[in-house]
Amino acid sequence: MAEDAPRQAAGVGGRLVLVAGATSASGEAATRALVNAGARVVAVGRDEERLASVTRLGARAAVCDLTDEHAVRALAAQLAATGERVDGVLHLVGGWRGGGGVAGQTDDDYRFLEKSLTAWRHLSRAFWDDLVDSASARVAVVSSTAVVRPLAGGANYAAVKAATEAWTRALAHGFTKTARDAGESLRAAAVVFRVKTLAGREADLASAFVHLWDAAPDAVNDTVVTLAD
Repeated sequence: MAEDAPRQAAGVGGRLVLVAGATSASGEAATRALVNAGARVVAVGRDEERLASVTRLGARAAVCDLTDEHAVRALAAQLAATGERVDGVLHLVGGWRGGGGVAGQTDDDYRFLEKSLTAWRHLSRAFWDDLVDSASARVAVVSSTAVVRPLAGGANYAAVKAATEAWTRALAHGFTKTARDAGESLRAAAVVFRVKTLAGREADLASAFVHLWDAAPDAVNDTVVTLAD
């Protein structure tokens, strides 16, 4: 009996990809790269006026407060009602607050930073069925090198990023388990991108995300990719 042919990378062309936090510089770079690669993009943000810049790149805008679980589920339902199924998510919702050493880490700052994790949990749950049913799904988050070496003045920030990485790795396990339990090959992958700072690295992040579809899912699932300075 002939051996099975190796699985070929599917590519992002024609896939529906949701960019969360699309009004940031990294969101615009990712949207541009995805559209140029032939993907269909849903650009999600809270400000309709600021989303205009990404719609001009060829994306479909969706106004949504991603920290509101009901709003995220409504977004998923709206896409499903039009026959759309999501094949990828790039999570760019974030921000920075820090300083003051350990004693200066306030609960207000932590709650602000925690919104990114909350949004990611809502998104990944709302679109889980789409992702595991997709012929080729990829999800990614942006984390920080601070997870490896947390500093006192950024303790809140590093803690939230570490939790975000843990959630993403749990998604990776979920993709693997779902495929295994169904007796199917893995088709989805979850990846963590770590950066020291995104400033000046927006295009690198966009390219790295697009090229996840050029690799077999088992080669990239549950991996941490550091975008070096």
